[in-house]
Amino acid sequence: MKNINRRNFVKRTSIGSLGAATLGLANVSFANEEVQKDKKSYEKPREVWIAAMTNTGAQGSFKEKIDAMLQHMENAVPFQPDIYCLPETFLDPAQRSLATNAEDGSGRIAGPFQAFAKKHSCYVICPVNTVENGKYYNAAVLIDRQGKMIGQYRKCRITEEEVEQMGITPGPIDPPVFKTNFGTIGIQICFDIEWPEAWRTLARKGAEIVFWPSAFAAGKKLNAKAWENQYVVVSSTLKNTTRIIDITGEEVAVSGNWSGWGVCAPVNLEKAFLASWPYVQSFQDIQKKYGRKIRISSLHEEEFSIIESLSPDVKIADIMKEFKLKTYREHLASAQVKQDAKRV
Repeated sequence: MKNINRRNFVKRTSIGSLGAATLGLANVSFANEEVQKDKKSYEKPREVWIAAMTNTGAQGSFKEKIDAMLQHMENAVPFQPDIYCLPETFLDPAQRSLATNAEDGSGRIAGPFQAFAKKHSCYVICPVNTVENGKYYNAAVLIDRQGKMIGQYRKCRITEEEVEQMGITPGPIDPPVFKTNFGTIGIQICFDIEWPEAWRTLARKGAEIVFWPSAFAAGKKLNAKAWENQYVVVSSTLKNTTRIIDITGEEVAVSGNWSGWGVCAPVNLEKAFLASWPYVQSFQDIQKKYGRKIRISSLHEEEFSIIESLSPDVKIADIMKEFKLKTYREHLASAQVKQDAKRV
C-alpha cells in the first residue's frame, strides 16, 4: 500500500481562537500548507489521522444540529484527518422522526457531510437512520473523499426500545468491511458491543480499524475489543467521551474538558501483533538489523509484543517472512490445527 502523503488537496484553512484553545493551542493560527511542508520528515509509513466527534453542544433544530457537528469537524481540519467518525444517530437520537430524518440514498440527510468530505478530501462515517423498501435502520453511512456514499453498516444488535417503540429493523448479522485508500475498516454501533461475534468477524475479514458510533462511552469494554481482536478501535459518542484506542488496548487520544468537540490523532497501521513467545528469540536480531527503522514493544504480563515500522522503506510483512514470525492470530490458528489433528 502506498505511503500516505496525500493531504495536499486540502485548501488553506485556520482554526479560530476558541477551537485552538480547546486543543491546548490558544493564540496559534494554522495553515495547511505549513502543516504539510515537513510531512515526509515525520509521517510513518501507514500513518492514518482519525477524527472522532462527540455530540456535545449539538442541540436544537435539525439544521442547528448539522451546523454544530460541522463546527466540531472544523476543529480537526488543521490536522487534515483521513477520516472523521460522527456519533450514533446524532441528528435524531430518539429516532422518532424516521419519515423525515432517514437517508434514502439521495443525500437529503447526509448531503452536508458529503459536501464536507469532498471539500476536505476525507472519508466521513455519518451515522443516521436510513430507509430501504419501507424498512428503517440505525445505520452508519460511509462517505468517500469525493463526497460519494459508498456503503453503509446497519446496526444488527438493536435494543428492545428500537424494536418495540421506534420501528427500527436490525441489520444483517454478518458485518461488511470497507476498503479505503489507507486500509480496511469495519463499523459497529452502540449495543453491538454486547455481542462479540461480529467484532471477531471483522477481525477475520481483515479490518484494521473498527469505528464505534454510540450513545454511551462503554469504558474499558472498548479497550478489550481492541487487544482481543488486534485492531484499532475508535469511538464517537453522543456524550462527552470519545476515544482512539490502539491494537494493544492503550488509548492514543481521549476527549475531555478541554476538547469537548472530540479528538484527532494519528495511528500507524504498519505493525504486527505477536505472542511474545517464541518469537522474542528473534527480536534482538531484528533490532540489530533494522535499528531505528522499527520499534519492538511488549506488554510483559500479557506476553504480547508489537513490531512497528517507523520507516517508509520497511514493511512489516517482509520482516515477518524473513524471521519466520507469525501474527498472534496465525499463531493460535496453527496451534489449533495441531491440537485438532492430535485429537483424531
